[in-house]
Amino acid sequence: MAQEKQADTCETFCFNEEKVERLKTEVKATEGLAEIFKALADDTRMKIIYALSRDELCVCDVASIIGSTVAAASHHLRYLKNVGLAKQRKQGKMVFYSIHDHCVKIIIETALAHYQHDDKQNKGF
Repeated sequence: MAQEKQADTCETFCFNEEKVERLKTEVKATEGLAEIFKALADDTRMKIIYALSRDELCVCDVASIIGSTVAAASHHLRYLKNVGLAKQRKQGKMVFYSIHDHCVKIIIETALAHYQHDDKQNKGF
């Protein structure tokens, strides 16, 4: 039996001017937010930010965790810092990174919970 194709457009025209105007203003709050998700869209950076959400790490430890050079790890960490997801502190010749704040940890934990929930649903659990 062939599945019916669902339309991705309205079958009738409905325009709620009040709602549209309100939401036009509200969605402006998301400007710049895509940069955070762009940073997290890279598998390597996602692994790094997850590790940082678990513990503060020096650059060389991050490199070992992701299986890269220190230079590559440093590049990813700098990118995460520049978009506001990570912060750094120097201790002598060592540079340590951690997540910027608790909100970043919540983003990672929420995304992981969503992913695991969807994965279970797709497997029929």
